[in-house]
Amino acid sequence: MTQSYVIIGDGIAGSSAAETLREEEPDADITVVTDEGEALYNRILIKEFAKGKLPEAPISIHDPEWYDERDIELKLNTLVTDVDPDGHTITTHEGEELSWDKLLVSVGGTPTQLPVDNSDAEGVHHFWTFQDARKIRSHMEEADSSVVVGAGLLGIDLAAITAAQGVEGKYLMRGNCWWRYALSEEGAEIIHEALRERNVEPVFDSGVDHFEVDDDGVVTTAVDPNGDEYDADFVGIAIGLDFNTEILQGTDIECDDGIVVDEYMRTNHEDVFAAGDITQFHDVILGERAQNGAWGSAKEQGTIAAQNMVDYGSEEFRWVSSYSITHFDFPFLSFGHPTIGDDEAEAKYSDSEWRRLAFKDGKIVGGVLIGDLSPQSKYKKLMREERVVADQKDVLMQQQFEIDDLDLEEEAPAE
Repeated sequence: MTQSYVIIGDGIAGSSAAETLREEEPDADITVVTDEGEALYNRILIKEFAKGKLPEAPISIHDPEWYDERDIELKLNTLVTDVDPDGHTITTHEGEELSWDKLLVSVGGTPTQLPVDNSDAEGVHHFWTFQDARKIRSHMEEADSSVVVGAGLLGIDLAAITAAQGVEGKYLMRGNCWWRYALSEEGAEIIHEALRERNVEPVFDSGVDHFEVDDDGVVTTAVDPNGDEYDADFVGIAIGLDFNTEILQGTDIECDDGIVVDEYMRTNHEDVFAAGDITQFHDVILGERAQNGAWGSAKEQGTIAAQNMVDYGSEEFRWVSSYSITHFDFPFLSFGHPTIGDDEAEAKYSDSEWRRLAFKDGKIVGGVLIGDLSPQSKYKKLMREERVVADQKDVLMQQQFEIDDLDLEEEAPAE
């Protein structure tokens, strides 16, 4: 009997799942439903488009023909309004009901709204979709001053976009440095200085109390909690994501600031799976729940989910994610979970070379590398093998670190 699969969401997780399902099940019915108006595009490259560095063409990954060639039905501009796990159906905004044997939810999140007055004014932008990037690029061409709010990985993209477009900017941060949960002030200062060189000024211990607008409702000023005012005819906000779990509201699917899945990407319903940003997955390396929105992680989750939709238990999700930033004259990479842990080690080697490792129970759980990325594969290997190495920080922090310099047990833990 032919199996039917429905995938909600056509990001990299949903798309890789669809591709894998077709490879595994040549005769299956596969349907991908997305509320966006275009097929899969590269979320990594939309920042380069917004900076004015790339045309639209390289951003798109799949066109509708890609789905046709694989006999995958693609439903664009289609919002799912109801999921019935027991009845094995979903309902769209047009009232269409689709039946499925196995369902994958990969709907990601929606940018969090800043809870202050006028945060929805004209000229205030969030940065998540290709359409967001188009609006930002268009607005940037006319802007004279900008304010960016959100001292994380998406916030730095917005700050870099304003810099690349030659718009003077202020980057408002709540703490004493950029991405303060993963970097110390010493490491973050390398980023701060690179921003200043591009006419974007970091403002620490700040934030937004409210925005002021003109008579037409267009943003003009950001006012921080200290009463300081910053001119802004462009505002970019990146303070996190609200995960789209409301799609499962009223069902018995377990959610906890995301959809809870096991190491096989399955929810507490045997026929419902999830992948991508929205998952709270069992991280077999950490031995606890984790969440990760990196592109590579989402792609792998989609693949793993599809394999287990076909044959549950066949492949676990075991992955060390990476996230790179390419806005500056030096490379930047984070891996694993650099914002958690009970111990850490860091070292600065030059004005543009710094690294930090985060440990938990003596094992590497994440890190940040600035300037020299060559140790990343060695650190990731130690993390995947769950090696206890925190007692050898002096070796780990050597500029030319080699695994052979460590005093390790002869056999690595089983993967």
